Amino acid sequence: MNLNKYFHDFKSKRILIVGDAIIDTYLWGEINRMSPEAPVPVVDVAVNQNDSRLGGAANVALNLKELGAESILCTVIGNDNRGILFEELMQEQGLTLEGMLISNGRKTTTKTRVIANNKHQLRIDEEDTYPIKIEKQFYNLIEKLTHNIDAIILQDYNKGVLTENIIEKIICLANKKNIPTIVDPKKQNFLLYKNCTLFKPNFNEIKDGLKTSIDIENKNEITKKTTELRELISAKAILLTLSSKGICLNTKNNFIIESSTTTNVIDVSGAGDTVVSVAAICMACNIDFKEIALLANIAGGIVCEKVGVVPITNQELLERAKEILDV
Repeated sequence: MNLNKYFHDFKSKRILIVGDAIIDTYLWGEINRMSPEAPVPVVDVAVNQNDSRLGGAANVALNLKELGAESILCTVIGNDNRGILFEELMQEQGLTLEGMLISNGRKTTTKTRVIANNKHQLRIDEEDTYPIKIEKQFYNLIEKLTHNIDAIILQDYNKGVLTENIIEKIICLANKKNIPTIVDPKKQNFLLYKNCTLFKPNFNEIKDGLKTSIDIENKNEITKKTTELRELISAKAILLTLSSKGICLNTKNNFIIESSTTTNVIDVSGAGDTVVSVAAICMACNIDFKEIALLANIAGGIVCEKVGVVPITNQELLERAKEILDV
């Protein structure tokens, strides 16, 4: 494995991410009393104790930028104050706005988490999840952005951006142009991604998507179900994340389970975004599936050692990969 070459090549790749944009907002405060109006706690939020960050497909775009690629997010946001904030957050991170499409009357998805006394007390979701009404405009924009693209990620959070029609058209277009497609699915559209290149569910998603039970400790069951899924959607590869257990790769010729590279799991938040980002950039470099699974698993392990949703850098992953693979 020529790691130095791979990581150098990352910096020349252009990745298109199509999916649901989210603003992750955090409010920090303290609980010292109960409300006289109802049996609920009162959270006193201190001055400047709020923070808004890029979430959803935008976090994947940020991950890819940190890995060295040029990342282009194509999404639909609302014509509202949160939409303006989203664009400001994108610009602060040095991400392009050329893939932004504004839909009048639609809310920009925002998830607000209330943290008090070192505990996550409440989450407030402000969103519209119905299918976008500007499908034609959106697909035309996607088609335009596929020029000189090395890989396409479809990042689905079931917020209405990735409709059945959009999914089918993107994969068809990508296959005609020989652009690999990498899918991070959710339950609603789980089996719609037919003929994609790589399909990356997590353990709960594959159980929900196939409406089945699987023992995470049973290799034969995992083999059977990932093979069933791969054949059902005609994907070239299934990359199944197994939380703190590691990662599983299923292709026509290979089945491997890579154990987690860390024993210090603090927070699995954001690990899936990092795994799909690494898989996509590796596919853009024509790295084989076995090596993709190795590098994606190492990347996921790094993120699990950190608190919160934090992207990893090109250098950080390179150094850890050299250490673990002894190259």
